[in-house]
Amino acid sequence: MTSSESFDVIVIGGGHNGLVAATVLAKGGRKVLVLEAAEEVGGPARTQEFFPGYRASTAHVLNRLHPDVVKALGLSRHGLTFARADLASTALISPGRDPILLTGGWGEKIDGDVSETEKQAWLAMRAQLVRYAAILKPFLARLPPGLEGMSLSETLGFGGAALALKRLGTEDMRDFLRMMLMNVHDVAEEHLSGNLLKGFVAFEATLGSHLGPRSPTSLLGLYYRLTGEMAGVSGGQVVPKGGMGAVVAAMRKAAEAAGASTRTGAEVSRILVEKGSAAGVRLADGSEVRAPAVVSAINPRTTFIDLVGSSELDTGVVRKARAIRMKGNVAKLHLALSAVPAFRAPREALAGRLVIASSSEAVERAFNPAKYGEFSPEPVMEIVLPSLSDPSLAPAGACVLSANVQFAPYNLKGGWETGKPAFLAAIMAVLERHAPGIGRLVRHAELLTPADIEARYRMPGGHWHHGELQVDQMLVNRPFFGAERYATPIDGLWLVSAGSHPGGGISGVSGLNAARAVMKGRG
Repeated sequence: MTSSESFDVIVIGGGHNGLVAATVLAKGGRKVLVLEAAEEVGGPARTQEFFPGYRASTAHVLNRLHPDVVKALGLSRHGLTFARADLASTALISPGRDPILLTGGWGEKIDGDVSETEKQAWLAMRAQLVRYAAILKPFLARLPPGLEGMSLSETLGFGGAALALKRLGTEDMRDFLRMMLMNVHDVAEEHLSGNLLKGFVAFEATLGSHLGPRSPTSLLGLYYRLTGEMAGVSGGQVVPKGGMGAVVAAMRKAAEAAGASTRTGAEVSRILVEKGSAAGVRLADGSEVRAPAVVSAINPRTTFIDLVGSSELDTGVVRKARAIRMKGNVAKLHLALSAVPAFRAPREALAGRLVIASSSEAVERAFNPAKYGEFSPEPVMEIVLPSLSDPSLAPAGACVLSANVQFAPYNLKGGWETGKPAFLAAIMAVLERHAPGIGRLVRHAELLTPADIEARYRMPGGHWHHGELQVDQMLVNRPFFGAERYATPIDGLWLVSAGSHPGGGISGVSGLNAARAVMKGRG
């Protein structure tokens, strides 16, 4: 690689948003180069062997991949298929009782150990939340509104959202506005009586955030979850064949088929800025690649502080970039098991998600220690057994367990070096109560704390959204005002990661929107 090389656009980072942006830009006639520091593209979505014969992804459920992204990239033509074409189940499990089974898109049907009265209460609450999330969905699928004026198409789009809100009717519209900034605990208390369902709603709303169910605005996390759509159903989810890595593999094929070039093992050390404009990048080996447009698909703080440098930025921009809240609170557990664990749930549910969150209070109790840099001895978690849907992920007869465990503070008091064994023991104690004998099946355990996730995937704070999804860091405030519509104060430098609007999850919306913004230009 020499300094004489030049492209129209350089994309920093081969995560899913970077690959989406590269594909759209290449299809638009740009000469595009994707630079990925790791030896493989995909970031947390790549499927990796964590023990001989056992493979898993840190991102383990596909529930937000936007249909516009699937269509724009032609992902089905590039090998993306699903091990389960139907929507997976969720089992809410508690020792000593049968599970509650939620099937379809986020519990369209409910069965199991639940009364008829509670079923009807759940379905009524679900219908209301899905209806309200649909009002917000257009805001997450397009550019955030510009405070200095919107184009006619943007105005019409948001006018349509306002019309949809009005169509709710007076009572529903009043309730929508009342609930907007509520905490999820209070919402669950208003509608439900059963602790397991309350715990599930609380867990869903706070997963991936530094929030407890009683934290103000925590309902927004649930709305964000429900704006995702798979198989045409809000809140739906699917299991890709070959693990989550199959998604980014299809995206890489789409990018290269469109004419984009991809280079792995290519770490960017500096974004070149000349006369206030992006001019290319310098790599860790000292070589340079020139381009009049640079699209950063990595963390916004890293982009501004480490790659651009404070000398090229106003002090206000530096301050805002440093102030982005992004301390992760979720640990990732991978277990290589010699057999399928004995969870008390039917096979259909085992091939979907299992949620351990016995009540909203249990989620709150798990969160409380994290506020003070500690972990709870009773963590709550989401579990999948991906090898049941895709046997290629484990040896014959064996099983992979993948779990998102809340809450694991990024800055653990006493440090993770000594704290990790104790946290793993706490997790296994919870699992043992729900799947007796699981400890005897463990051939290998890999526990990734937020600090480990930061180191492995170059994600500051180990935060999978690259920044908290709260009111002050959403829409025009994502990642911060002044860099909110994918453009930055540096002419020709654009942002595209989950730290940009609308946020995290394997959706590709940031990549799609940002690429369109680049082609349109600042005007």
